[in-house]
Formats: sequence, structure tokens, C-alpha cells
Amino acid sequence: MMSASGKPQWEPLFEPKVLGFVKVPLNDLAAVQAAVTPRTVAVMLEPIQGEAGVFEATDPFLRDLRAFTRDKGLLLILDEIQTGIGRTGRLFGFEHAGVTPDIMTLAKGLGGGVPLAALVAHQDVCCFEYGDQGGTFCGNPLMAAVGCAVIGTVTQPGFLARVTEAGEYLISRLLALSRKHGRGEVRGKGLLLALDLRRDIATSVADLAREHGLLVNAPRPDSLRFMPALTVTDQEIDQMIDILDSVLSIVPDA
Repeated sequence: MMSASGKPQWEPLFEPKVLGFVKVPLNDLAAVQAAVTPRTVAVMLEPIQGEAGVFEATDPFLRDLRAFTRDKGLLLILDEIQTGIGRTGRLFGFEHAGVTPDIMTLAKGLGGGVPLAALVAHQDVCCFEYGDQGGTFCGNPLMAAVGCAVIGTVTQPGFLARVTEAGEYLISRLLALSRKHGRGEVRGKGLLLALDLRRDIATSVADLAREHGLLVNAPRPDSLRFMPALTVTDQEIDQMIDILDSVLSIVPDA
């Protein structure tokens, strides 16, 4: 997976890399088509690029990509590590586009804070038998029990609707904050969002916010990423916005 990532900070890590990952611009089907060769076996992407700064694959692009990969006999692999398990207001991010991948990866939200991940493959393309993926950290019953509890909670009636509602409220507060401080767009879906600061001050803002009791991530020099708990309340969102308001009022606009 590190070989597939295009994040510059990870380039020197986890050597040796696996060769053969050709990268093309997001939402550019023509570029995907041009990159496919007789040796191509799959197309892999995130429904929303999290580490890149929260950029969405559009629903039409995902639908066209699914049709193209089926027509060419290619696998469609979706990285749902950040978008999966309710983060976007649906159980999986790809549901917004009405498509289904052949393979997807899950982690982060699946464990609700404990180390748990999963590789999920459609039966038609799965090459594993039960127990093939054995190892020290595979099949841990305690972690698996946590994952079952997380899935049970997220799929309760009304839970995902509340995630969508909280996301809409957070977007409205971020947009108002952006207008007040002359910042840019709000990107993302559900409770996976980013605020464009229009200046390379994201690290300074994140550092200062932490000093004021708020943890926020800066995946790009000019952007903040927001991934609050799926159970976040409007009051907690208000508290976060108040802290950011204070921080943006004093951070140097370099």
C-alpha cells in the first residue's frame, strides 16, 4: 500500500517498493484509459483522497470507472480505510455512487480505536481460503469482538443519518468561519472534511490549536482535515469552531 501511495513524505519509507503503480489524476477517466496496458490488472483509488487533502472522486467518475473496469476485465479496488464504516454518512463511501468494488480495504473506523483492519474481496475474485491470512496479529478475538461491536453500533437505525446531519452542521460552521477569516472552500463529505486556508499555514494552525485543546490534522500545507468521532455533538462542533476562530485570529498569515 505504501508503494501505491503518492504522498511525497512516504516516498523514502518502507523500501523496497513494489513496482508497477502508475498514477493518474483523480476524476480523469481518459487518463485512466490511456494508462491501461495489457499488463494492467486493477485500478485502485480512495472514494475520497484523505492523505492528499480530502478530494472526492465524483459519483459520475466512479460509475464510469466501474463500467470501464468491468468492460476491460480489470479489478476495481477501493481503499475505504478512511471513508469506510460510516465516515461519509453511508456504511461505505462507494455507496454514494451506487457502485460496488471487487476488493476493498478497511481499517481505522472498523476498530473504533483499536488495531483492526480487513481485506474484503468479492467471492468471484478472492484467492484466499479461510485461515490463509494467519499471523501474530490476525484473527485476534478481542479485536474482532470490538469490530463486531462497532459494526453493530454504526448500523443501528438512525446512526448514519445523524452522521450526515452532523457533517452538514460542521460544513455550515466551517463555511461561516472561512468567510469570516477570508479562507477558501470546504471539501469532503459527512465527517471527513477539509478547510482550504489559502495560505501554507496549516501546520502553524494545527500546532496552535493543539495548545488550545483541539486536535486537528494538516494533510497539506494549506489545508486542515476534520475527522471527529462519528458521535460528535453540535455542542462539541461549536466548541471546536470557537477554538479555530481564536487561532485563525492570531496565527501569522505567512
